[in-house]
Amino acid sequence: MNVKSSKLPLYGALVANLAIAITKFIASGLSGSSAMLSEGIHSLVDTGNSLLLLLGLRNSQKPADASHPFGHGKELYFWSLIVAILIFAVGGGMSMYEGITHLQHPEPIADPTLSYIVIALAVVFEGIAWTMAYKSFSKSRTDKNFIRALRASKDPATFTVLFEDTAAILGLVVAFLGIFLSHQLNNPLFDGLASVVIGLILAAVSVFLVIESKGLLIGEGASRLVVESISRLTTSDPAVAQIAPPLTMHMGPFEILLAMDIKFKSELSATEIEKAIARLEAAILKNHPEVKRIFIEAKSITSKSAGATSAGV
Repeated sequence: MNVKSSKLPLYGALVANLAIAITKFIASGLSGSSAMLSEGIHSLVDTGNSLLLLLGLRNSQKPADASHPFGHGKELYFWSLIVAILIFAVGGGMSMYEGITHLQHPEPIADPTLSYIVIALAVVFEGIAWTMAYKSFSKSRTDKNFIRALRASKDPATFTVLFEDTAAILGLVVAFLGIFLSHQLNNPLFDGLASVVIGLILAAVSVFLVIESKGLLIGEGASRLVVESISRLTTSDPAVAQIAPPLTMHMGPFEILLAMDIKFKSELSATEIEKAIARLEAAILKNHPEVKRIFIEAKSITSKSAGATSAGV
C-alpha cells in the first residue's frame, strides 16, 4: 500500500458521487421526493469529502521542516476528522431536517419513474466505487475479521471511502423503499421517514469515523503484527541480550516512528554495538519500509553501561 493506491478509491468516489449528486437533484426536483433530495445532499457531501481527503493526502506528503520535524503525515488524519464532522452536520443533519419537514408538511410524489432510474444507476456507480475501495483496503488488511481490520486500519483515505460508499448503498435502498411505499400506498409520510433514516445512517457512520480519526490524531501505535515482527527481528540478532517492548507511533498511514530500548551482551565493545545497531536498522527497514524513523537506546546487559547510543533514520 502507498499514497498512490490510496488515491485510486478517492478518485473513483469523486467522479461517481459528483455524477450521482447531479442526477439525484434533478430527480428530486421533478418528482418532489424528500428521500431523493436527502440522497442528493448525501452525494454532494461525499463529493466534497473526497476532495478534502485528496487535499489531506497531498499535504501529508510535505517534507519535514523546522516547525514539523517529523513531517506532515498526520494532516490526513485531521482532514479525515473534518470529513466525519461534515458527514454528521451537513449530510446527516440536512437529511433529518428535510425528512422532519416533509413529515410535518407531506406532499405526494409525482411520477417516481425517474427516481427509480436514478437509484438503479446510483447503485451501479456506488457499487463500482465500493469495490475499488474494498480492493484497496484488502491490500493492507491484516485481520480476517472485517470489523477488526477496519478498526486496525491506519489509512483514513481508504476506510472513510469504504464507509461512505456503504452508507450510500444503504441510503439508496432506504430511498427506494420510501419512494415505492409512498407511491404505492399514496402516503407521502414514508418518503419523509426514509429521509430521516438516511440521516441516521449518516450520523452513525460519522460517529465511527470521528472515533477512528481521534485515535489516529492522538497517536496510535503500529499493529500488533508489526510490533511482534520488529521484536522477533531484534531478539534474533546475536548481539542482543534483551529488549523492552518497542514503542511505535503512526505519523501517517505509511509512516511509523519506532523507539527501542535494547540491552546488548556485556562482552561487546562500543564498536560492535554500533555495528549491531546498523545491522538491526537495516533488517527492520528491509522488512518494514513503512518505518521511517528509528531511535535506539543501547545499553550493556551488565550494570556497567556500554554507552547510550541513539540512532535515527
